[in-house]
Amino acid sequence: MDEFAEVLRAWRDRIGPREVGLPPGAGRRAPGLRREELATLAGVSVEYLVRLEQGRSRHPSPQVVGALARALRLTDGERDHLYRLSGAAVPSDTLVSRHIAPGVQRLLDRLGDVPIGVHSAAWDLLWWNPLWAALTGDPSGLRGVERNVAWRHFMKAPGVIDFDDEHAEEFSDDLAADLREAAGRYPDDPGLAALIARLRAECPDFELRWSRAHVARHRSSTKTATSTPVGPIAIDCDVLTVPGADLRIVVYTVAPGSQDASKLALLDVAGTQTLTS
Repeated sequence: MDEFAEVLRAWRDRIGPREVGLPPGAGRRAPGLRREELATLAGVSVEYLVRLEQGRSRHPSPQVVGALARALRLTDGERDHLYRLSGAAVPSDTLVSRHIAPGVQRLLDRLGDVPIGVHSAAWDLLWWNPLWAALTGDPSGLRGVERNVAWRHFMKAPGVIDFDDEHAEEFSDDLAADLREAAGRYPDDPGLAALIARLRAECPDFELRWSRAHVARHRSSTKTATSTPVGPIAIDCDVLTVPGADLRIVVYTVAPGSQDASKLALLDVAGTQTLTS
């Protein structure tokens, strides 16, 4: 067995289901994650994970390596080692980071009573909790650019949370300005450059806002979730950052004791069950 396969198996065995928000279940022969659980968390097939652990697939893509590192809650050093073993270049400071450090992940795990989504500097959705999925629609079936906030917003993808009229223009301007700022910090990132190029080519509204050369970072806004099974929910959206990690932690909250709070509590109980047919 090659070293990539060996460390992948060892790191899967050392992390328990409770650490990733999964029930422990019964009949476990080992304390670690099952292959099915890790595959789900990383967004890969069980068959592919088996090939990786058996050394029959030796060069996973950087995207897969990054997803495995996040799912296994690796430290920065461990993540870099996994990249090297896969034959991929270790992410540099000139590329958008998609890694969530274990300490940040533990903090997120303790905030399960509010919808939370973690995004990269390019606004790619990296992680979300169950209440986020219940409110916005389950992102697990989305791939590539469909998980990007800017793309979904400007291309008016189904399921996007609506803004109050007074905040819609501000959000669109801030989002374009935020991507411009990110492009300045990560000029070598091909994914970010491709996203901006597609938006400029396919969305006249984004091209107009991009041409204004406004630079800013989006931090807060007010939205209305209209496509929920419990009716519209007015939410405040705040964007938090972590020192040393260029991530956007988006947190949705509602006024305590309000009708919106009651709806969100009901949605928390229902989960995503009523959002699928």
